[in-house]
Amino acid sequence: MSDFIPFVQELLEDWAPVSTRRMFGGHGLYHEGLMFAIVMDQRLYLKADEVNRKEFEALGLAPFTYAMKGKDVALSYWAAPDAIFDEPSEAVRWAQSSWDAALRGHLAKAQARSKAKAKLADKKASRSSRM
Repeated sequence: MSDFIPFVQELLEDWAPVSTRRMFGGHGLYHEGLMFAIVMDQRLYLKADEVNRKEFEALGLAPFTYAMKGKDVALSYWAAPDAIFDEPSEAVRWAQSSWDAALRGHLAKAQARSKAKAKLADKKASRSSRM
């Protein structure tokens, strides 16, 4: 592990404890079990969604991309602004915003799974009542 990962963890320690896991040639950064950032090639990328993406776009930041089958694929992780490395309050604000985006995504997926299970249960109940 490079010195960059511990540096980022230290940078965010005023916000919350951050753990890391190796993944796809980089590292995922986690808080309370949710991945809210990734580090690839010594670069920090933060989770973005429809709520906070405008902040990244306003600063001219770009999403993390990788090549797959000859095409670039963009993930919902965007380059962190340089200001977070100079201003601890900015690091906290951006980390919280990215964690909130990760939480919204997690909750939306959980809700979708719950709806799908209910729909399946309704189909099974409907079938068994017809027999």
